[in-house]
Amino acid sequence: MGPASFVKWLSSDLLDATTRVAPAIRTLADTGEEERSLPHGIVDALSDEGFFTLLLPPDVGGKGHSPSASLAAMSAIAFADGATGWCSMISSTTCLLAGFLESETAKTTFGAATAVGGVFAPNGKGRRTEDGVVVSGRWQWGSGLGHCDWVVAGVVLDDGDRVTVVVPQSEVEIVDTWQTVGMRGTGSVDFTINDAFVPTERIISQIGAKPTTDDPIAHFPNFSILGAGVAAVALGIAERAWSETVTLVNERSPQFSSRLLSQQASVQSAIARSRTRLDAAANELLSSVEAAYQVVLEGKKASVDERVRIRGAAALVAEESSATAQEMFRLAGGAAVYDTSILGRCLRNLSVIPQHIMVAPRLFETLGRHHLGLEFESSMI
Repeated sequence: MGPASFVKWLSSDLLDATTRVAPAIRTLADTGEEERSLPHGIVDALSDEGFFTLLLPPDVGGKGHSPSASLAAMSAIAFADGATGWCSMISSTTCLLAGFLESETAKTTFGAATAVGGVFAPNGKGRRTEDGVVVSGRWQWGSGLGHCDWVVAGVVLDDGDRVTVVVPQSEVEIVDTWQTVGMRGTGSVDFTINDAFVPTERIISQIGAKPTTDDPIAHFPNFSILGAGVAAVALGIAERAWSETVTLVNERSPQFSSRLLSQQASVQSAIARSRTRLDAAANELLSSVEAAYQVVLEGKKASVDERVRIRGAAALVAEESSATAQEMFRLAGGAAVYDTSILGRCLRNLSVIPQHIMVAPRLFETLGRHHLGLEFESSMI
C-alpha cells in the first residue's frame, strides 16, 4: 500500500488481517465486477477476518476496534477493491444498531450474522400490532444484500413514528436493478418486504433511541460514522489510483518519446499535488473522528461542532478522492481507457461514491449554515 494516507491509523491486528485477505480480493475483483455482487470467496475471507463487523459492539461479539482504526481498515480493503471495501463498510456501520437492541436479540441477529445490510431511509410502511409491527415497502441501495443474513429497513408506522426494523434476509425479495456506471460489485439492489411481521424486540425508534450498552462505539454519532465510512472507501480507491499511476509513469514513455512519463515536470507536479491533497484530507477525517471518540470515551456526547467537523472532512475526502481519480486517469493516457484498467475502474467507482447523500457536495451548504451561525437541521449530522 506504499505511502497510503490511512496506513498509520491501522492497528497491527487489522494491518495483518488486511494483508491476509488482499490477495483473494484482488484475484476475485474482476468476477465481482462481472457478476455485480461479491464472490463467495471474498465474502468468506471478509467474514473470517471480521471485516463485516468492524464496528460491532464487543458485548455482542465485536473486537473493540476504535472508529479510526475501523475506517482505516475499510480504506485498506477498498484499496484492494472498491466494491469489497464498500460492502465491508455497509455491514460494519449497520452493526452499530446492535447497540440499540437488547443484548440477547443483538447476539442472535447482528452477533450471529456473516454480514448485515439494508437502508435507514423510512421508505416502508408499517402498522402496529399487539406485539410488533407488520411491514411492507420497497427500498433502494441495498448494498450486498445477497450475502447478508439480516436486513434493516426504515419504516413509517401508521401512528407517524419512524422506526428501523430488523428482518431475516429470507423475508426480503431482491429486485435486481443494479446495472451501473461504477461500484458494480456491491450489488446495491432494490428490495421489497411484503407484510412481514417484526416483533417488538427487533424494532428501533429512529427518534430518540438510546443505546442499550455502555460500550463507547454505540454512543458515537451514527450519521457521523456513516459519512466517514463512505469517505473511507473513497479514500482507499483514490489511493489505489495514485499507487497504480506511480507505477505506470515509472514504466511507460509517451508515444514518440524515449523519456519515461515520470521524468516530465507536469507529471511530477500532478503526483505531488495529489499526494498532498489526499494526505491532508485523510488526516482531517481520521483526526476528527479520533477527537470525537475521545469525547465519547470520557462519557460525553459529541458536540454539533465535532459532528460538523467529521461530516465536512468526509465530504472533502470524497471530493479530493474523485479529483485524484480523474487526474490519475488523465496522466495514464490511453492505457487507462480499457475495461481491464484498474484506473478506469477507480474512475468509475469514484464517479458514483460522491453521489451518496452522506458526502454529496450539497452537504457543504448545510455545514456552511452552521459556520455562519444560521439555523440548520443537525439531527442527521
